[in-house]
Amino acid sequence: MTPDELGQFVTYCKKIQPQSQENIQRFFEGVIGFPYDKELLLQAYLFLNIKEVFPLCSELLLFEKSPMADYTDLGKCDFVYLTSINKLLIIETKFIDTEAKGATERKRRNKHRNKVFEQVITLKNKFSESWNIELDHLDCGVFTTDSEVAWRGNGVNVITKSISIDQLEKWRRNYMRKYL
Repeated sequence: MTPDELGQFVTYCKKIQPQSQENIQRFFEGVIGFPYDKELLLQAYLFLNIKEVFPLCSELLLFEKSPMADYTDLGKCDFVYLTSINKLLIIETKFIDTEAKGATERKRRNKHRNKVFEQVITLKNKFSESWNIELDHLDCGVFTTDSEVAWRGNGVNVITKSISIDQLEKWRRNYMRKYL
C-alpha cells in the first residue's frame, strides 16, 4: 500500500466515520454504565484497552461501518485500525457465552466461533477487492470472551485475543468506580 493509497483510505474513513475518538469513548462509557448489550460491552473493553490487547493499533479508522462505501450488505467491520507499521487491522468481536452448559450451548458456541473467523476473513478479502489493497497490508483480529478461539487463528493468519466473561465484568465494575 503506497502512502497515497493509505492517505486516501484514511481520508475516506474520516468522512464516513464522523464521530471523534472522544465521542466514541463517551458512547462506550455509556455502555459501561448501562450494559444493555454484552457485545457492546466487549467492544467498549476493546476500544478502551486497545493498546493492551492489540499493541500495534495507533488510530481507529472505522467502527461498525462498511469499508465498501455504504454497502452494509457486504458486511460491516466492528473495528478497523491503522497500525504503527502502516497496515490496517480489521477486528471482529464476538461475545460467546462460555458459561452456558448443555449440548445446544456447545453447538451455539462452536457456531459463533466459526462465524467470527468467517466474518473477518471475508471482510479482509472484500476490503482488498474494494480498495485494491494487497492482502499483506491487511491484518485480521478476533476478540472474544472465549479463550478456545486462540488456536483457531493460527492456521488462517488471524490474531486472536480474548477476555473471560468474569474478567470483563470485573473490569466494568472497576471502570465505573474509577471513571464514571
